[in-house]
Amino acid sequence: MSKLLSGGEPSQPCGLDFPDSKSGLRAPANACSTGSSCQGRTLRYKCIFLDHDDTAVDSTPSIHYKAHIEVMKIMRPHLPHLSLDDWFRKNFDPGIMGYMKGELGMTDEEIQIEYNIWRDYAKTIIPDFFPGIIETLIQYKKLGGKVVVVSHSDKDLIERDYRAKGFCGDESFFPDMIFGWTTDATKRKPAPWPVLSALEAFGIAPKDSVIIDDLKPAVIMGRSAGVDVAAAGWAYNIPEIKAYMKENSVVYLNSVEEFKNFLLG
Repeated sequence: MSKLLSGGEPSQPCGLDFPDSKSGLRAPANACSTGSSCQGRTLRYKCIFLDHDDTAVDSTPSIHYKAHIEVMKIMRPHLPHLSLDDWFRKNFDPGIMGYMKGELGMTDEEIQIEYNIWRDYAKTIIPDFFPGIIETLIQYKKLGGKVVVVSHSDKDLIERDYRAKGFCGDESFFPDMIFGWTTDATKRKPAPWPVLSALEAFGIAPKDSVIIDDLKPAVIMGRSAGVDVAAAGWAYNIPEIKAYMKENSVVYLNSVEEFKNFLLG
């Protein structure tokens, strides 16, 4: 459950346990956290481009969907409300801007009002990271990997989320770079600019990086940038989204456990 910004101390349920392939027993979640069992390991990818909402954090049910319902009550009170699953579908295709401008017929002025309503709502709640995400990112970074967040959420809110809840035990994680929402469509997902800019800055080839995301815009971005896409499938189970992401990704990851095994090998 997401917590109010003012509510209590940050908590991160980082304790995923993974089977020990030799013994069949549950290995401790932080088995690699000291670095002793990581020595000599070669990363499959030197850089990951990580989506934020519904990939790193469990945010749509508690924040974005509820904010959308508030928008509809104020701006389109005559229209029926989407279900949560249908809201995911609209984000998948035609995408949030396509939905607002196309199906809802919002003007640029109305979209700004919509953004302000969403922003006011999102500022009050800090979403939880999916259990195991922060632990995995800490281990990946210790092995030399770069983590770049590419999201349609605002950069300052993404930074807030990591600073407030990006902890696993006494260790913390913060991304190497963050690309958030911008009104410039050429510099936001699905445009390849965030990916290409980060790769140039790090001196990493597209073939040595991967996008971790749950939705179609990431697939388009990956194709344009020449970067693999691995589908994040742990936030929800919508058949048509799952089918598309399976067909258009190098791997479909059903859980954070599968993500960890894919990333760290």
